Amino acid sequence: MVNHHRSTSGPLWSFLRHFGAQFDPVEDYSLPDEIVGSLQPPAATPTFQEPSMATGSKYKYTDIIFEIKGKIGIIKLNRPKSLNAFGGRLLLDLISALRELNEHPDTVFTVLTGEGRFFSSGADVKASVSQQAIEYATPAEKKIAFIANVGASAIELLRSMIDHKKVLVLALNGPAVGGGAAWFEGVADIVLAAEGAYLQVPFSALGLVPEFGSATAFSQSMGVHRANDMLMFGRKMSVEELEKWGMVNRILPKEDFHHKVVEFLEQQLDVNDGKSMMEAKRLQNLPLRRDRLLAVYDAVDALAERITEDAQKKRFLEKSRLLNSKSKSRAKL
Repeated sequence: MVNHHRSTSGPLWSFLRHFGAQFDPVEDYSLPDEIVGSLQPPAATPTFQEPSMATGSKYKYTDIIFEIKGKIGIIKLNRPKSLNAFGGRLLLDLISALRELNEHPDTVFTVLTGEGRFFSSGADVKASVSQQAIEYATPAEKKIAFIANVGASAIELLRSMIDHKKVLVLALNGPAVGGGAAWFEGVADIVLAAEGAYLQVPFSALGLVPEFGSATAFSQSMGVHRANDMLMFGRKMSVEELEKWGMVNRILPKEDFHHKVVEFLEQQLDVNDGKSMMEAKRLQNLPLRRDRLLAVYDAVDALAERITEDAQKKRFLEKSRLLNSKSKSRAKL
């Protein structure tokens, strides 16, 4: 259960700037440098269903790919060169697409996935580095500015997923780090993952806190102690391990992963009534909604306090001094 100390303030992001920047994803799953931060009627033949024709959106999106295949809506993060980091218009596009599919009269599933080798690396560190530092007159002013600049889009994204009426399917096409690992997994209804993917959230190493209600949502999925191992200690978790812990439903082959996700969901639609599945989702999530929303706001407030204290900067300096000291000691040998 979440701690109901009802904070009304909000959001989170500057920390992301200091976040992925230290890490670079490699095949051995070590922490990432690039991140320094609905029964269907039978088809034409009785043995299998014809592929659904894809249709697009009524809006123009720049940083996501949007399509609808029969009763399946698909949102694909589309900034592969930056490992689908949260830059450009990605978050705004994602919020708009979730709203569009939430109101769509025919879809049952909403799939969230990524283009390229990563699902998401979280913060767009490269875009953040070039931003000029701002001096604030008081800590209160600094906290308010952080909440105003970061909170609106991030909180609305989490609320959009928590309140989404369709069955929300997270399809992890590859690794997810930081916000990419923390924001989506705990609130998704179904998690499908490609072989070899992993999650990692090094918040404590960066002097930060588990983001946007992940401490509560992850605990609801896999238990407090396991959630602490991942969120508190920052341990990198393979999807194979997460499947055993109840955080991932199924692992699918990496090759042609997106097609296999659609194929799997179409099989469910062949067997199960779409409205029934959506009602099952609603009844499952109804008693969890308040706690999850409160957890988002509580985490935003805690993050804003850490940013106001310059905790991530102090942590960076501390680690830098330690590394320099070790380097000097080796030089004397």
